[in-house]
Amino acid sequence: MVRTPHSVGDVMTQTVVAVGQDAHFKEIVETMEQWQVSALPVLAGEGRVIGVVSEADLLPKEEFRDVDPDLLQRSPRLEALRKAGALTAGDLMSAPALTVHAGDSLAQAARTMAQRSVKRLPVVDAQGMLQGIVSRSDLLKVFLRSDEDLATEVRTEILDRLFTEGPEEVRVAVTDGVVALHGRIRDRALLPLVARLVRAVEGVVDVTFDVGADGEAGEASKGETGKGETGGGEGRPAPDDSGTP
Repeated sequence: MVRTPHSVGDVMTQTVVAVGQDAHFKEIVETMEQWQVSALPVLAGEGRVIGVVSEADLLPKEEFRDVDPDLLQRSPRLEALRKAGALTAGDLMSAPALTVHAGDSLAQAARTMAQRSVKRLPVVDAQGMLQGIVSRSDLLKVFLRSDEDLATEVRTEILDRLFTEGPEEVRVAVTDGVVALHGRIRDRALLPLVARLVRAVEGVVDVTFDVGADGEAGEASKGETGKGETGGGEGRPAPDDSGTP
């Protein structure tokens, strides 16, 4: 089974293009074009991240090119006006830099990107030195995990630890990242806990149940047998316990 990516360090890109704080406006544009990126970390000294310069920071120079100078003086967008006249990365960048650490969870990075409306984040160590960069597409790589990998992890890391009555009690089927659980458990009060744990597995899209307590009929759901199934009855549909011929 492929090692489960749990942290930013597992998915980040370690080869990162960056610019120094004295990089000129045109050098920044040329670097973005060459590397096909929309933002660059700005470094000081030996590689400490002090800011990020993005296309949005560069655009005011073009935006205000033909605006009447008298109107500029009355514009409420003073920061954009300042950047329209800036020439170096140190003057253009957004600072302090919004960063993450390699040990941060993928969920933490995703929340930061969503809350701050950014597409990528520099990854730094405890001293603020650049280690890599993580993008939205990097975070989505977890959904490329195979159904077989997901089924195996759910079985070995969750079900086998929660239910000691044996691996034949609850079966796991995964189809397109959706985990379906079939079978019997002794205490259905555990189902909310199981759902939370399964949804926390990186790459899981959703979880459904066709699980009943001992002596009860299973609770019908959308949990058909999937491509990645583990446990008893592998490769076969879940048995019909409703009593209907």
